[in-house]
Amino acid sequence: MRTIKTALAGMAAGAVTGLLGAGGGMILVPLLRICTDLEEEDIFPASISVILPICAISLLITDAPLPWSAAIPYLLGSGFGGILAGIWGKNIPVKWLHRTLGLLILWGGWRYLC
Repeated sequence: MRTIKTALAGMAAGAVTGLLGAGGGMILVPLLRICTDLEEEDIFPASISVILPICAISLLITDAPLPWSAAIPYLLGSGFGGILAGIWGKNIPVKWLHRTLGLLILWGGWRYLC
């Protein structure tokens, strides 16, 4: 039963990422908490490891051409940001990571609604 729950959680994250171009992690983090017995500090790394292949698959099956000139600066910046987060993120309490994610979700929702 747990395998079915985690597969459904992955499917939800994939659907959100594929349809909206982002947001799968916002769905996956709470679902990993509900559907798995992962420790709190393992949920964010697990989410990141799942989102990378989801994004790659979404990119491969899309019909739209990839605008490399626009994407490369973001790829470089996000790679550098990921390295910094990987180094410093270990020192941030999980409770604050959850709160920060919640605030980013609320801010993003507000931006899109207004």
